[in-house]
Amino acid sequence: MTNSERTTCLVVGGGPAGMVLGLLMARAGVEVTVLEKHADFLRDFRGDTVHASTLALLDELGLGDVFAAMPHRTIDRVQVQLDSGAVQVGDMSRLPGRHKHIALVPQWDFLDMLADAAAAEPTFTLRRNAEATGLLRDGSRVTGVRYTDRVTGERHELHADLTVACDGRGSAVREAAGLIPRSFGVPMDVWWFRLSRRPEDPTGGVGRFSRGHFCVMIDRGDYWQCGYLISKGTDGALRAAGIEELQRRFAGLLPWMADRVGELTSWDDVHLLNVRLERLRRWDLDGLLLIGDAAHAMSPVGGVGINLAVADAVATARLLAPALRGGGTPSRAQLARVQLRRWWPTALIQGGQRLVHRAVLGRVLNDPAAAMAATAGTSAPTAPAGMMSSADIPAAPPATLPLPLRLARRFPVLQGIPARLVAIGPLPEHAPDWARRPARTPAPAPTP
Repeated sequence: MTNSERTTCLVVGGGPAGMVLGLLMARAGVEVTVLEKHADFLRDFRGDTVHASTLALLDELGLGDVFAAMPHRTIDRVQVQLDSGAVQVGDMSRLPGRHKHIALVPQWDFLDMLADAAAAEPTFTLRRNAEATGLLRDGSRVTGVRYTDRVTGERHELHADLTVACDGRGSAVREAAGLIPRSFGVPMDVWWFRLSRRPEDPTGGVGRFSRGHFCVMIDRGDYWQCGYLISKGTDGALRAAGIEELQRRFAGLLPWMADRVGELTSWDDVHLLNVRLERLRRWDLDGLLLIGDAAHAMSPVGGVGINLAVADAVATARLLAPALRGGGTPSRAQLARVQLRRWWPTALIQGGQRLVHRAVLGRVLNDPAAAMAATAGTSAPTAPAGMMSSADIPAAPPATLPLPLRLARRFPVLQGIPARLVAIGPLPEHAPDWARRPARTPAPAPTP
C-alpha cells in the first residue's frame, strides 16, 4: 500500500543546502517538507568548514550566537608546509565584515542547529529515514517524489508544487530525472581516515604539500580527519600493497604523526572519495530544481562546496518563496532565474579548481619519480605547521618558492585575495528581510 501526501515545497536531502532552504522557506510561511535519508546527522562528513559568508548569513538569521556557543575551531590564515618550510598564502584578517575567519565545526552539529531553528516554524516538516526512490509526474511536469520509510518499509508518494533536489553529487533525483551533468576530468581521488590528535598539535587544520603527495588534516578536537590525495584511479593498486603503504607515505609526509599511523590497522579504516567535478547544463525541469552538488559537484580544492551550496539555497528561497507563498507554482522561467544568478560564481570557482588540478596537482601526482619518492618516504620538517597555527616552523626560503608565493610574501596585501576567494567567494548571498530574526540566546548546557 502506498500512502499519498502533499506539501507546497519538497526538499530532497537534509545537508547544508537542504536544511538552509527548508528553514528559509518555512520563515517565508511556505509549507515545506525536507526528506532526509538517514535517521540523524551523525555521520562522518568530509566537509566541516563554515565560511565567513555563511557565518554572516547565520548572524542575519539570528543564529550567530547559537553557532558561536558550539565547540568549534577557527582558521584566520592559510599556511601550508612545504619541504623547504612554511609559507603563508592567505590572510583572513584582511576580509571585510565581522567574520575574519573560517570556522571548523562538526557538520552534524551545524545541521542539528538548522533543524532546531526550522522546527520552530509551524510550516516546517523534517522526515527522517525517508529515501527518495523516484519522481511523480503529470505529463512532463514533476509533481513530487516517491519515497520509502527505511524503518518500516512503507512506501509514500509526496506531491508538491515545487521539488528541489539537494541530495548531493550522487543525486537520486537527478538520476530519476534523466539529467546527465557535464564532467570535467580530475587528476586525483582522496583517502579519508582518522588519526588521534594531541593537545600539543596545531589547532584548526594542517596542510602539507610535497613532491608526490599532499594532505589536509581537519581538527575535530580529539582526532584528525585526514585527507590524503592519490592519483585518479590508483586506489585498487595501492590497496593491494597493504595498509603499510599508506602508513609509509603518511609518516614520510608528516614525521610528527609517524607514531600514530599504526592506528590504521586495515583498509577498512580508510574511505575513498571518488573526486568529481561536474555541472549540469540546465538545473531545472518543469516543477523540479537542482542546487548544490546535485547541480554542480565540486572538487575538494579550496573546501568551498558547502559555501556554494548554502548560497544556492539562499538564492532559491529569495527568488521562489514569494510565488509559493502566494499560492502560485513557479514557472520554468522563474526556476531558471536561480541558475542564471548562481551559474557564473559556480563556473568561476570550478574554473579555478580545474586550473589547480592541471597546473599543480596533476603534475605532482602523476610524476613517476614523485610517486616513487612518495612510496619511499620524503624528508620533511619534523614539527607541525598548521594552516593557521603559529608553530615555530622555519619559513621557506624565497628562492624556493614560485613567483606568486614570492609576491604574496613580499606584498602581504595580496594575501587578502585568496582569503576572500575561499572565505567569501564570488557573489555571496544574504538572507531576505522576511527571513531575518533577532539573535537567539543559546540554551544553557545541562547541569551534570
